[in-house]
Amino acid sequence: MESYQILLADDEAALRFLLTETLAEEGYHIVEAADGKEAIKLLDQTKYDLVILDYMMPEKTGIEVCEWLRASSELNRDVPVVLLTAKAQEKDKERAIQAGVTRYIVKPFSPMLLLDVVQELIEASDTI
Repeated sequence: MESYQILLADDEAALRFLLTETLAEEGYHIVEAADGKEAIKLLDQTKYDLVILDYMMPEKTGIEVCEWLRASSELNRDVPVVLLTAKAQEKDKERAIQAGVTRYIVKPFSPMLLLDVVQELIEASDTI
């Protein structure tokens, strides 16, 4: 199996660890970022197959990172973006969709749900 590169940006170290372990067990290569600024720096340097962003991060929010990605990134402009968030209101979801988020997952969620979404999005982008 080809090893897909995933960028995981979340300021919660424990959640990053849990998700990295879950995804790595399935053969994904995970690169971690602790805030939005670090995520942008990494997105500017490396091609990823998928990006997972937390909505509420220091420096830049997941929404701001996604907006930057869709507008500026040559490397990763069209890559699927999953947004993890505790914000479950409809206006937050609409804001995420406007920013170019591919999928929106509300916390708390099961790591297995995220794994299913990741597999689905990577398979879908493989067929393009």
